[in-house]
Amino acid sequence: MAVQESFDYVIVGAGSAGCVLANRLSEDPAARVLLLEAGGEDTDDAIRIPAAFATLFKTKWDWNYETVEQKHTGKKEYWPRGKMLGGCSSMNAMIYIRGNRADYDGWRDSHGAAGWGFDDVLPYFIRAEGNQRFGGELHGTDGPLHVEDRRYTHELSSAWVDSAVLWGLKRNEDFNGETQEGAGVYQVTCRKGRRWSAADAYLRPVMERPNLTVRTNAQATRIVLEGTRAVGVSYLDNGVEVTVRADAEVLLSGGAINSPQLLMLSGIGPAEHLKELGIDVAVGLAGVGDNLHDHPAAGIVWSTKGTTDIADFATPAGLVRWQLTKRGPLTSNIGEAGGFYSTLDGLAGPNMQIHVAPTLFYDNGFREPTVSGFTSAATLVDVASRGRLRLKSSNPLWKPEIDPAYYSESADFDAMMSGLRSLIEIGKSGALTKFLDKPFLPATHDLDDEALAEQIRSHTQTLYHPVGTCAMGTGEHAVVDPTLKVRGVDGLRVVDASVMPVVPRGNTNAPAIMVAEKASDLIRGR
Repeated sequence: MAVQESFDYVIVGAGSAGCVLANRLSEDPAARVLLLEAGGEDTDDAIRIPAAFATLFKTKWDWNYETVEQKHTGKKEYWPRGKMLGGCSSMNAMIYIRGNRADYDGWRDSHGAAGWGFDDVLPYFIRAEGNQRFGGELHGTDGPLHVEDRRYTHELSSAWVDSAVLWGLKRNEDFNGETQEGAGVYQVTCRKGRRWSAADAYLRPVMERPNLTVRTNAQATRIVLEGTRAVGVSYLDNGVEVTVRADAEVLLSGGAINSPQLLMLSGIGPAEHLKELGIDVAVGLAGVGDNLHDHPAAGIVWSTKGTTDIADFATPAGLVRWQLTKRGPLTSNIGEAGGFYSTLDGLAGPNMQIHVAPTLFYDNGFREPTVSGFTSAATLVDVASRGRLRLKSSNPLWKPEIDPAYYSESADFDAMMSGLRSLIEIGKSGALTKFLDKPFLPATHDLDDEALAEQIRSHTQTLYHPVGTCAMGTGEHAVVDPTLKVRGVDGLRVVDASVMPVVPRGNTNAPAIMVAEKASDLIRGR
C-alpha cells in the first residue's frame, strides 16, 4: 500500500487568495505547502493582454457558471470564474479598488469580525501593493501586486470624467486615497502594460522553493475528516481520486462558489440539505452557502461619432504593437474610468459605482459590436439582497445551484433606477456630448419609469464580485470566526472572498488579496 503524502498546509484553489497563502506560508522553509488548482497553468496569451479579458469567458479558463432564473429579472445570469493559476485575477478587468472604510468597520461592528476594521486591514493592503504613482501613509510602493496608471486611456473615458464632474461629481485622482467618492480613471493591476495577476505577483516568483508544491488540473472532491478535525484533502488526478494529508491545516481558497460547495460535499453545512442529497452530516453549519450576494450592473449604451471604438484596435497590427512595446490600445482594461457616489442622503458610503467603456460592452461582452459605441454602467455596491448557494448533487463534478436573488430587496432596484437616470444625464452634459451620436441601448433615452425598469431587468448582469457564502463573524449564521477558522471543525480555515460578510464597495480582487495577506499572519501566529 502506497504511503500517503503529507504536507503541513494543503491549500485548495490557486486564485487571488490561494497564491498569496502559498507565497507567505512557504516563506518558512520548515513549512511543507501544497497548492491544488482545478484548472491549468495560466498560459493563454489573452491572459496577459489587458484588453482581451472577455475573450477568456466560456473557454477552458472559465468555470462557466450560471445562476438560477432570477425572480426579479426573469432570466438566468452567466457568472464567469477563473479556472487557472491566478483564478479570477487572471481574467478580471484589473481595476484596483480597496473599498470604503465603512465596509471594514461594518464587518467589525455589525458582524463581530474583530480585527477586521479598516485600520486593522489597511497595513495588509499596503503590504500587498506596489503602486507606481501613489505613496504616503495610504499606499504601498514595493509590494508584489503591481498597480499602475493604465498606459492607454481612450478619449471617450476622459470625456466622461469631464462630463461627470460638470454633472456634479468631484474629480478624484485616487479612489483608494482619502475619499472614495468622485469621478476619475481607474488604476489597474498591470505591470508595464500587461496583466499582473496574483499568480504573477505571488506564485511565480517562489515556484522553485523546495518546500512548495503546486499541482494543476487537480480538482478537490472532499475534505478528509477524522471526527471533527480536517486532516487532508482528496482530489482528482487524471480522473483518479488521490488523498493527501495536512498535518497542520487545510485552507480553502476556492472562492464564493467552490469553497462552500466543497464544505457541503464534505458534510459541513446545512444538515437538512445535506441529508436530502445522501451526504453524511459531519458538522451541521447552517450558514454555509447562505448570504450570497454580488454587485449587479446594468448599462446605458450610445453609438458614437468623431472618435474610435476600442474594438477597432483588435487587429494583427494592434497585437504586434502590444507584443513589441506593451503600449497602445490593447493595454486598455476596457472599463477605463468611472466613479462612486450616493443615490440617497445619509448613507455610510457610496452605494453606486460607475464603469465606463469606449465600446459596446453589455451582456458580458458577448454581443459583437455593430457600430462604434460607448457604454456607461451603473453598479450597485451597497447591496441589500441576499441569496444562497446549494448543491445539486453529491457528485463533486456537478455545478452547484447559484441564486444571488438580485433585487429581492426593492431598495436595490430603486437605487439602480436612480443610477441609470444619472448615466443618461451625464451623457447629455459636457465634453462627452460631442462624441455621442444617438442612443443605442435602449433605442431612446427618453424613458418613463417602466421602460427604465425594463432596461434594468433585461440587461442586469454580474459585475463578477460574488461574496459571503462562508461569512466571517460571531453570529449563529457565521461560518468562520474572525481568525477564519471554520466553526466546529479543527484544522480548517476558509481564506477567500466567501468570508466577507458584506461585499466591499468596489471591485473585490484587492480585498481578496488583503484577506489572504492577513490570514497568512493569523495562520503563522504573527
